[in-house]
Amino acid sequence: MSEYDLKVSPEIGFGEQELEDYLKKKKLLHDGQYFQIIRRSIDARQQNVKVNMRVAILDAPPEVEYVEYFRKDHKVGDAAPVIIVGAGPAGLFAALNAIEGGLKPIIFERGKDVRSRRRDIAAINKEHIVNPESNYCFGEGGAGTYSDGKLYTRSKKRGSVRRVFEILVAHGATEEIFFESHPHIGTNKLPQIVTAMRETIEQAGGEIHFDSKVTDFLVSKGEMEGVQLSDGSVHKGLAVVLATGHSARDIFRLCQEKKIKIEAKPFALGVRIEHPQQLIDSIQYHCDARGEFLPASSYSLAARTDIKRVERGVFSFCMCPGGFIVPAATSPGEVVVNGMSPSRRDSKFANSGIVVAVEIADLPDFHQYGELAAMEFQASVEKAAWTAGGQTQTAPAQRMTDFVKKRVSSSLPETSYQPGLASVDMGEVLPNFIASRMRHGLKVFGKKMHGYYTNEAQIVGVESRTSSPVRIPRDKETCEHVEVKRLFPCAEGAGYAGGIVSAAMDGERCMGEVLRIYGGRI
Repeated sequence: MSEYDLKVSPEIGFGEQELEDYLKKKKLLHDGQYFQIIRRSIDARQQNVKVNMRVAILDAPPEVEYVEYFRKDHKVGDAAPVIIVGAGPAGLFAALNAIEGGLKPIIFERGKDVRSRRRDIAAINKEHIVNPESNYCFGEGGAGTYSDGKLYTRSKKRGSVRRVFEILVAHGATEEIFFESHPHIGTNKLPQIVTAMRETIEQAGGEIHFDSKVTDFLVSKGEMEGVQLSDGSVHKGLAVVLATGHSARDIFRLCQEKKIKIEAKPFALGVRIEHPQQLIDSIQYHCDARGEFLPASSYSLAARTDIKRVERGVFSFCMCPGGFIVPAATSPGEVVVNGMSPSRRDSKFANSGIVVAVEIADLPDFHQYGELAAMEFQASVEKAAWTAGGQTQTAPAQRMTDFVKKRVSSSLPETSYQPGLASVDMGEVLPNFIASRMRHGLKVFGKKMHGYYTNEAQIVGVESRTSSPVRIPRDKETCEHVEVKRLFPCAEGAGYAGGIVSAAMDGERCMGEVLRIYGGRI
């Protein structure tokens, strides 16, 4: 096998036949040989956009070796049970790891399966009805299933990342996620992948129960023995992996009530900003139209603000090229927005979270809530957005430069946000320390990306579920709660992950520690 680094045009980089012809023309590929893309990324630093690639030349067709569990006939129906709360990526990957280790995973998910979730999501968009148990955040697959499917991660544990990708591909994801610099599955494809993962778990003897809300923890003598559901049923297991996601406020309140140690955690809060995708393409690709080969362009922006000698960051978050803004509220009486993109990223809009870092020191009016101070602050801003939008899922919005110049927009541009927008003064919705820093940050971003700062763009509020406002402390080595044995706080909801891949990796890690510490009890 030989590998070559290439810098080619988008037509060659993203066209399979064009790439094959190029390799043959350069005498790198010969009859009877095959090629495999190892890495691919876009280089738009120069006027002429190029694609950087590493390509392997093979003498046999390329094969993907999937992880071992997928080829084994695991049967854990009669094995010792382990309880998993939440069927998001952390919960699902924890369950698969439990099966490999010989445990029977029993997942309790408050929401519905992916197919049934669609009706509740449609009700939010069309009828402004929020089902607090089944929505964009709660349900099979977690928040990522219907809000984008990005697979970016800053993790340096590349072996673990590869394993997560292999499991996803084994369940239907495209093999392109192995080599793209910013891999992405797409909201339209994730439900089928999540369904396939559920089938793998159930075929091995594991269980997944939907509409099963955990309402109490069974704690005895400093150990977590199991959980109680809203129907009164009690379920015990070797350990409890808590993988509820960052929006399960009732779980945080339950922890406080049961005196299970939790901590207020810094997070970030702001808005979604929406531009025409063509405008972002023209800025990033230096052309009027990107053509048929280049994907919808994205961006990443950050700035530091210093107000009254207090520094806080302003930055883009979860940028969605060719995407849509969606309503992500989890309870009536609040407005929350998020972004998503289909796999083709073919919407005419680009949106991104633009958020400001929030420290606990910024919230003196909420210190009365103790460990839940950041969560209650988050909830208060979401309620303000609901009130400003007219007490429906209509979201408050304002043109970008109007917001910076503190004037209400007389009209709003077309939007991808289906429940609709209301023109308001977003400075009245956002706390002043957020709004003032965001105004500064947007002007800085306009200097970094010429054309970005424009009234063609609008801000839509509020983007508040960037990460958990609560941390459930655990031992750095064992992942076990610092005070309650057999409780393993996991992933985003516990404050230890951010995104599909990192959550999946943390789910695997937590279950690995369950097996290591308590496997001897089997």
